[in-house]
Amino acid sequence: MLVLALATATELCAALPGAPPGLEPGDTAPVALPGRRALALVAGVGPVGAALRLGRLLGALDPGAVAGVLNLGVAGSFDTAALPLGAVAVAGRETWPEFGLRTQAGVDAAALGFPVGRTPAGPLGATLALEPDAAARAMGLALPAPWPRVHALTVAAASADAATASALRAAHGAQLESMEGYALALACLEAGLPFLEVRTVSNAVGTRRADRWDLPGALAALPGALAALCGHPGGTP
Repeated sequence: MLVLALATATELCAALPGAPPGLEPGDTAPVALPGRRALALVAGVGPVGAALRLGRLLGALDPGAVAGVLNLGVAGSFDTAALPLGAVAVAGRETWPEFGLRTQAGVDAAALGFPVGRTPAGPLGATLALEPDAAARAMGLALPAPWPRVHALTVAAASADAATASALRAAHGAQLESMEGYALALACLEAGLPFLEVRTVSNAVGTRRADRWDLPGALAALPGALAALCGHPGGTP
């Protein structure tokens, strides 16, 4: 079974128009995908709630029955020339830039002296290296080669001003900003499950100007992205 984790019911209903409406954070629903069982989770917006809800769900499921977790949704682009509105991107790395010791020079994860967690491979830091192509294969998904593999940041508060966006990009060299990716990846790492994060670009990070946003376009791109992952490019999932 594939777990499909989306932050909001809006993203879920956009990606799968047949999904039940009115779901709240934490709600789940079986969804129809070609040739596979799938369970959709509305994880909620923000890293704390998203990690809690996915962790709770994975703890309630038979581990042997779960093929992995696909995080599908929208995100902001730090460089819309490279990743324009409506583009599809895959997280190849995830960073939680708010973890660590904060000084006037910025946030230093190592200076805190405590890891995010520990695994048999060692301590976990503020950056997780993901393996999207291997994860897709493990879940029986077809990850299109042209989709860029990018460095994504997960924040608790979306960057709404240019100075914040510029500082984050300079510090981390990131290309995408979301509010759940690192948290969901961490939940999967702790559970020993493959994790794949695919995002469509809804906005330029660091601005609320209407001309730098296209949320309807990003939502409209989700069904095509899911169809491509299911091996039906140009079709419907």
